[in-house]
Amino acid sequence: MDPLDFLEPAELLSFFHCRKTEMSCMENPQTFLCQLRDHNLIPEDRYQKMIRMKSKNNMRKAVYEILDWLEREKSDRIPLFWRCVFKEVIVNQYPTLKLLHTSLMDGSFHFDPQLPKRVESEESDERGSSKLLDSEEKQARSTKKKRKVRSGRICSDSDDEQPGPSKKQTLSPKKKPKKILFSSPKKNEMSEIWTWPLYKIQLPVTCGEVEGMLKRDKLAKGEKCILVGKEWFTPSEFERFAGKESSRNWKQSIRCGNSTLGKLIKAGHLNAAVYKKRSKPAKKSQFSTRHLNTDEEDSRDEEATLEAQASSGEATGKCGKSIRTELSWLTPVEFVNVALNQGDTSWRKDILYEGKPLSILIEANVLAIHSLLCKCKQCRPKPEDLESQKNDDECCICKSEGKEELVVCDNCPRSFHQKCHLPHIDDTILRDDSQWMCTFCVFKAIEGCRYPDKQKTEAILSRQISQHMLECPYLLLYLCSADEEQIFATNPGQYLENYSSIIKTPMWLDNIADKLQWKEYQTVGEFVSDVQLIFTNSATYNKNNPEYRGMGENLKQLFDREFKKAFNIQD
Repeated sequence: MDPLDFLEPAELLSFFHCRKTEMSCMENPQTFLCQLRDHNLIPEDRYQKMIRMKSKNNMRKAVYEILDWLEREKSDRIPLFWRCVFKEVIVNQYPTLKLLHTSLMDGSFHFDPQLPKRVESEESDERGSSKLLDSEEKQARSTKKKRKVRSGRICSDSDDEQPGPSKKQTLSPKKKPKKILFSSPKKNEMSEIWTWPLYKIQLPVTCGEVEGMLKRDKLAKGEKCILVGKEWFTPSEFERFAGKESSRNWKQSIRCGNSTLGKLIKAGHLNAAVYKKRSKPAKKSQFSTRHLNTDEEDSRDEEATLEAQASSGEATGKCGKSIRTELSWLTPVEFVNVALNQGDTSWRKDILYEGKPLSILIEANVLAIHSLLCKCKQCRPKPEDLESQKNDDECCICKSEGKEELVVCDNCPRSFHQKCHLPHIDDTILRDDSQWMCTFCVFKAIEGCRYPDKQKTEAILSRQISQHMLECPYLLLYLCSADEEQIFATNPGQYLENYSSIIKTPMWLDNIADKLQWKEYQTVGEFVSDVQLIFTNSATYNKNNPEYRGMGENLKQLFDREFKKAFNIQD
């Protein structure tokens, strides 16, 4: 059964009413409009007029007007509207629709701010107010109506436009929701949502500006119990994710409505297991957490490992950020705290290089550390130096600084040249003060909600690549980043002897990047075919060179694994 079947038409209409402006601001709404046209939801003449519009402002205004028309004239078609725009191919193209779909499915839209009654004119509002004051009976009915709207979290147009005694039929039991999920709370329980039948299993919680859904049984077992999007967090991890790590007390920083979880636990409304004390905060990995163990439920006796690269710069253990993980740049002390989930450690013995502690390298003068009184730029950095330490000094893709300006990601340590990133970074981004996220971070942010069902390789390869202009660029950037020595980046025929006589169809990563950028591929299969051609050519040319043949085989394994992960493939 479609999950939308569990929502009342009035709720879908109210949700539509509050989201018209958001949907009208979507970039490139042509596909969105085509979908509405295909389902006979908008008039043909309006559609033809809108698709010829060149101005973005005019297009946004027209989209809003057509949505407003749909609400006023064809409100009975709103459930059909949501079903057609929530198709996978449409949702994948418009992030706004993906967020709206999530809000409907997890029930979080029930906690939108309560809307006031709609007022058609100032005079009518004043007349309505005076009538309510003159009649105690009408005032009582108005009170009943407000309770209904608040409990169901809906605000239908019919209720707003015709207040007063004439709405008596609307308040009859026949119009009330029949499903227990949307039943009204009892009197004096409006703020105590944890007592509602709807939240018997899960409970909406907030920490700062971040919203999540808490599973009661997982909290009682001491497991990861708070769901944000498609990712689970422990209470402390959710607190860090929301940027409230400084409070160090999730029972006070995480709230349900106006009450803290600590208050609900103390009152017996929630059962919570004992969570182990956390270490210093660490950011969530942008790729895989297979090398990072910060889970608070892991045993302290289990050996924690964290792979990273050390810079050639020298620094003290506490001041210089000389170790880079996939998360950020860290000092040795910070690195050990993150890896071992504890603070009382000695980084000289806990950080290993080829199985040996760094103390041995320091004693052999392979590494040098600065004194605690050192005042160099690394040990006593200025604020601007601290800011520059957050990101790499070389491009994540071409592994060089180059002459071009590096664009830094605001969500991870990576830096990129404009033409190395996919898609290419426009000049307007350099002039924009707002935060920018690279393709790696965007992919990771929505990784869990793109393919909830298992996919088949054959089906994925046959799809139009226009539907997957996040996954394919991500996969190519992943390969380029993994190709540390840039062996497969450029045309091998330019520097390898007799290459053209052995390989008839050369292929390299930069060539695939250009074809992706200029949209020369039609299907995902064409893109994958070119990538696999690189590995096939490598195996053919290097059949007598096991070192380079092994490099190609390792890169192929990385691609095959990441390809299945990106598309959630299970053949």
